[in-house]
Amino acid sequence: MTQDVLGFTVGVAAAGVKSGTPTRTDVALIVSDRPCNAAGVFTTNEVIAAPCLVTRRHLEKGRLRAIVVNSGNANACTGADGEQHAVMMARVAAQRVGCDPYEVAVASTGVIGVPLPVERIMKAVKEIGLRPGEWLDVAKAIMTTDTKPKNIGIDVKLQAGTVRLRGVAKGAGMIHPNMATMLAFVVTDAEVAADELQEMLEDAADASFNLISIDGDTSTNDTLLLLANGASGIEPRGDDLKKFGAALRSLCETLARAILADGEGVTKVFEVRVSGAASVEDARRAARTITTSNLVKTAIHGADPNWGRILAAAGRSGAKVDQTKASVHIADVAVFAKGSPCAFDGNAVRRRFEQKDITIGVDLGVGSDGAHAWGTDLSAEYVRINADYTT
Repeated sequence: MTQDVLGFTVGVAAAGVKSGTPTRTDVALIVSDRPCNAAGVFTTNEVIAAPCLVTRRHLEKGRLRAIVVNSGNANACTGADGEQHAVMMARVAAQRVGCDPYEVAVASTGVIGVPLPVERIMKAVKEIGLRPGEWLDVAKAIMTTDTKPKNIGIDVKLQAGTVRLRGVAKGAGMIHPNMATMLAFVVTDAEVAADELQEMLEDAADASFNLISIDGDTSTNDTLLLLANGASGIEPRGDDLKKFGAALRSLCETLARAILADGEGVTKVFEVRVSGAASVEDARRAARTITTSNLVKTAIHGADPNWGRILAAAGRSGAKVDQTKASVHIADVAVFAKGSPCAFDGNAVRRRFEQKDITIGVDLGVGSDGAHAWGTDLSAEYVRINADYTT
């Protein structure tokens, strides 16, 4: 059984951030009993939410002690007041924890362009009770249109001893990150230098959150944070550090796949495996274009064996494709091989598309590099959820 990460306590409260939900927990606080080395990755959207701006500044100052987060309101596109409200959240959390406001990261998620009810949030933060191990409560408190909390803990057995990782995340829509995805917070009791944390976090994001897409929209609030407090007394080095980095990537991939599976209106998840590319960048470009193609996504939703949409998406991705050598597989069924369509059983492909997890293989026919990405189908339920989001 996974032991809880050492030195961290958490708590949640109901602030009534979104009207009509006065009893729903929507504010969370994550606290270390000592300063942490920290790393962060944020949205690449040019329209960036106030909490991201404030948290980036605080990370530049040095170490962190806490993360304060609310759901129900993104505090994005809220003008000068929005940034001041994010600062106020940091200050009240710092008072609750007993640290400097610059040691607090701030995150928000929810509807864009609505003033943050900061006074209600501040009151809730002051009343939060902190306890170890209540990570599921945190995962629930940061949900918006999510239907399931995303929460995982793992032990990493190193030569020097065992360290622990804990991660929570939220996300179900506006998922098409270029550095992180919606909100994800990872903590560890390992002792790792800040520059090594940043490098490992960027690598982990690149191998997980950067490879998923639900709707092709990058959020204004995407935030991925990693805090290491060293409470275990273990500092991974050499092979141990590599093993720790691999565990971090695995944890982030698990959270990313959980976000994907819980996407708004999602009934199916598919993986695109691209091979035969001129470069890894080309392979990733093709894979991600296929996962974001509405025509591909709707074909998968309807179990329509329209493989031409897959090849067309690869062709418009910007990656080099030799259509005289390219191939496409849907699960184990070859539908296009070395530049020519294959005779195949349409019902067999439909049966593959009816599965909840689908694999698509595309060989671009120009090289030896490859990459993969994950996507989801596009359903009428997704349209319903987002047509009614603010009402």
